[in-house]
Amino acid sequence: MRDLARQLLHRPGPLLGTVLLVGFVLCALFGPALAPFDPEAQNLDNILAGPSAAHWFGTDENGCDLFSQFLYGCRLSGKIAAAVLLISFSVGVSLGTIAGYAGGWLDEIIMRVVDVLLAFPGILLNLAVAAMVKEPSVSHLIFALCLNGWVGFARVARGQVLTAREREHVLAARSLGASPLRIISTHIIPNILPPLVVQATFTFAAVILAEASLSFLGLGPQQAYSWGALLSQGTTFLWLTHHLALVPGVAIALVVLACNLVGDGLQDLLDPKRRSIQ
Repeated sequence: MRDLARQLLHRPGPLLGTVLLVGFVLCALFGPALAPFDPEAQNLDNILAGPSAAHWFGTDENGCDLFSQFLYGCRLSGKIAAAVLLISFSVGVSLGTIAGYAGGWLDEIIMRVVDVLLAFPGILLNLAVAAMVKEPSVSHLIFALCLNGWVGFARVARGQVLTAREREHVLAARSLGASPLRIISTHIIPNILPPLVVQATFTFAAVILAEASLSFLGLGPQQAYSWGALLSQGTTFLWLTHHLALVPGVAIALVVLACNLVGDGLQDLLDPKRRSIQ
């Protein structure tokens, strides 16, 4: 694992992605404590002001400090993305592993549910669920994103388990009378984690983008400092100033780029075939 991390950090693309991702995590963890102002503190004498020494990213239409809102938005986006990723990973890997190992009618039921969810465009399904609530909260948004967020993990886990269950060490453990739970937890799950970790990085980026899209459309959390809400506000005043839309837009783009760069690097390093080609 240490050699893997060293190889990852010696490549410019994954290295850049790691730096950006670490920066996002640090802002999510410590940003609100470092914010110079209350993100909702208004100053009507200083509305839509550009970047300055007092307000690094400028101010919004109510005179609120945009840098403070950006830092609080990091925590909000990070909290939603982490919760959705954890739930989707747990549910998807569990159901995919069960489907792949058990096979038969159980596999058919689980995978048909996956097929049904995949038949709907993801963002439209999220929109439909979020729109059912008059005032969506963070928990409502997490539920909407988890509803179809687990299917990617289920498909990857099932495909890996179908291969892993036929390997010699798994057949040997089965012939020695090991229980299915022990075989799955000891011999299968550890061997299928690499592609699931890669899937997790791409899912994290997708959740950040989906959350921002729903907030942009007014179907996300009601906090004004959500990145999507900031971007929506910025487009309203785009003819007056650009910084209000530029800050959240660049932030979303950089986080998504970071996840994709790290995911591509991990995929190259963890896939023996791709590593041999390089």
